[in-house]
Amino acid sequence: MLISAKDNIAMLEDLSDPRIADNPFNFAMWAYEWGEGDLKDFPGPRKWQKEVMLDVAGYLKTCRNRQEKEEQLPDFFRCAIASGRGPGKSALVGMLAHWFISTRIGGSVWVAANGEPQLRTKTFPEIAKWVARGLNGHWFEVNAMSIQPAKWFKEMIESPVQKGGLGKSTRYYYASGQLWSEENPDAFAGAHNNDGEMAIFDEASGIPDRIWTVQEGVFTENIPDRFWFCFSNPRKNTGSFFECFNKNRDLWRHRQIDSRTVEGISHSTFENIIKQYGEESDEARIEVKGEFPLKGETQFIDGQKIRDSAYREIYTDPGAPLVMGVDVARFGTDKSVIAYRRGRDARSIPWEVYEKLDTQQMAVKVANAIKRYSPDAVFIDGGGVGGGVVDSLKVMRFKVIEVQSGGSADDKNKYRNKRAEMWGLMNEWIEVGCIPQDDHLMSDLGGPSYSWHPVTGQLLIESKDDMKKRGVPSPDKPDALAHTFAKPVNRNDVRTSRGKSDGLAKDLDYAIFG
Repeated sequence: MLISAKDNIAMLEDLSDPRIADNPFNFAMWAYEWGEGDLKDFPGPRKWQKEVMLDVAGYLKTCRNRQEKEEQLPDFFRCAIASGRGPGKSALVGMLAHWFISTRIGGSVWVAANGEPQLRTKTFPEIAKWVARGLNGHWFEVNAMSIQPAKWFKEMIESPVQKGGLGKSTRYYYASGQLWSEENPDAFAGAHNNDGEMAIFDEASGIPDRIWTVQEGVFTENIPDRFWFCFSNPRKNTGSFFECFNKNRDLWRHRQIDSRTVEGISHSTFENIIKQYGEESDEARIEVKGEFPLKGETQFIDGQKIRDSAYREIYTDPGAPLVMGVDVARFGTDKSVIAYRRGRDARSIPWEVYEKLDTQQMAVKVANAIKRYSPDAVFIDGGGVGGGVVDSLKVMRFKVIEVQSGGSADDKNKYRNKRAEMWGLMNEWIEVGCIPQDDHLMSDLGGPSYSWHPVTGQLLIESKDDMKKRGVPSPDKPDALAHTFAKPVNRNDVRTSRGKSDGLAKDLDYAIFG
């Protein structure tokens, strides 16, 4: 159907009205013929989709109010959505992208996915479908991985205002599929655009952390129209998408969609998954409930155990020894941490975290902590610069025990090295112990993966260096806690004699926890 110039101008006027321009839900009701054709079963967006759209409208209303009062704009809009199967994530992606390029003339939409096949065959075709079915679909030229203004529309946009145009550049006016390379993440970066910026990450669990970092660096323009949407089945409990709901949850608006609550889809598939695997299985959590798995495929410490430990009531055991564990920062963003544990309780005494201290300064911090709490044992990471802290403390005549994580384990049959042994004992302890309610600690405890030595069968825990290579933060706080399990420490309420075989399991701290 041929659309007249008058009709196109009327559409532009409609789409410049803040009631549509600043409200994706009103745009969706305007743009699509709900109840007809392939939308005949839908009176409008689904309930959860509408809620996300209205959340955008609320954000933009706040921005406009602040602009009127000449106040600082809020941080850019970030929204992460985890869901089970089939709730209509791709449809919402399509509607949001279409709203943006229709109401932010000159703006940019960047679309990424967990890989090229997903982007080329699923995500971008879905966006193209919603653009094409819209009342203003003729404004755009759709290609395999880009949507740009049609030639006539581009000319109208670029024409001077005096000649009936908009006098705007179309250089960065597009929706574009963005491929990424983990080896060259900077090549992913989009261009800064004062006309508006929207990033969409589909199947975001599979997009590497480095790409997330590059994308965040694009949103530096001081404008309201900065949006970042991330959608995924929550298949991993590590990585940037997971952290949107955990360590970085204060930065993100986040939703978890249980597919059984979504109208208009068959629920029999979800009932079968639960019947086959169980209500609390990771399969049900990921595919049905939109919840992250309790444990990754090679994650060493179970996520539910970590959460239980953080919210468990403190068990008081006055006779248990007070043990101090110290992890010393090696470089960069690593932090030095002093952790305290008395039996099952690693929460009551606040931990201490320090950045950018030299060995002498860190030694002073540890010395002050020893004077303050009089621990029964102090275990310090002696690897790298940690050895300098140990040496300084010994010069100050403090009794400390140096721990070499790469050294031999006490139980050589079970553990490949001391690090694996300390983490193994900490993993057992977490089932009954109490850790601080600290988002970073809880997230980092689930960071390292594990494996078994192919020849000896000994347990191996992923090193800090290997974790950093895959974009996982250094587990400085967990390592400090792990050091409290470096050696057994006698209880204070049990009489033992040195030199005798009284160092039995019942008399030692980490061997039993009751």
